Amino acid sequence: MASSVTSTNNNTKTIDKWIDMAALMRIKDMQLRAKSVVDGFHNGLHRSPLHGFSVEFSEYRPYSEGDDPRSIDWKLFARSDRYYLKKFEDETNRRCYLVVDQSKSMEFGSLEYKKIDYARTLAATLAYYLTLQRDAVGLLTFEADVTEFLAARFRPGQLKRILSLLEKPSQSTSTDLQRPLAHLADMVRQRSLILIVSDFLVPVESLRQPLSYLRARSHEVMLLRVLDPGEVDLGWSKASMILDLESGREMYVNPDTARASYQKKFNAHEQALVEMCGQFGIGWTSLKTDESIELALFDLLFRQQNAGSRSSRARSSRSGGAVRASAGGSR
Repeated sequence: MASSVTSTNNNTKTIDKWIDMAALMRIKDMQLRAKSVVDGFHNGLHRSPLHGFSVEFSEYRPYSEGDDPRSIDWKLFARSDRYYLKKFEDETNRRCYLVVDQSKSMEFGSLEYKKIDYARTLAATLAYYLTLQRDAVGLLTFEADVTEFLAARFRPGQLKRILSLLEKPSQSTSTDLQRPLAHLADMVRQRSLILIVSDFLVPVESLRQPLSYLRARSHEVMLLRVLDPGEVDLGWSKASMILDLESGREMYVNPDTARASYQKKFNAHEQALVEMCGQFGIGWTSLKTDESIELALFDLLFRQQNAGSRSSRARSSRSGGAVRASAGGSR
């Protein structure tokens, strides 16, 4: 179920083999689909420069001033040149929320499957991966408003509850990201990792207030944009009547004359999204539905790794290099 693909994502190292998405989406069982991606991801880590940062990476945290240097894992230090401590069971869990857009625009698809199918599979894969890390995982699905909310838990049956909610048919109404994100900010008071899966085909300004509110509450936020290849490059050749899935309005589009203007506006919109994420310290990755979901896992891992590096450097600078000196003195 693998094919040769070159990643265009700036944060992701090129891997020779990615899971073939068309073959993956033919698997009916959602949990088996998610497991296939995570297994492929772990195999990819062993073939990549990130070898040594697979499941075990999630079981560690960076060394910080005041920690007992005797708890440093020196074997991991030899592979990573960074100081990590094995987490105890009571500190392994963190809270994660998957926020999944199930609005009408997600029903678009030019492949064998739609954006909503890809988004649900992506969310199921992230839930499976995070559960393996012993993280407490919750779910919020939305259209014009919240449709389902499941509080983050790490307990038997939680993953099955998440997968069951993801498989529920949606009403497919219009998109409104403001109300669901405001609801999430009100409901989730403890610091959490919030992964938002959507096509984000909304005005950028409408996202600023809810996203800044989440960040003000110290949540770590990552946007995972899901787009069909046809939305990115107007991938059809003949003039056609196009139906707006959310408004129901039909319009005549000649791709030969509209493509340049469309791509200019599309690129400007995406650039504005990227700049907003940079301004708020929010993670960003964009995936086309013909690209492997493994890319999202790599981006999440890179973000976790880089966040750990930044926090270690910050602590080290504040303590005048005490982290390295203290740890080194105990070897």
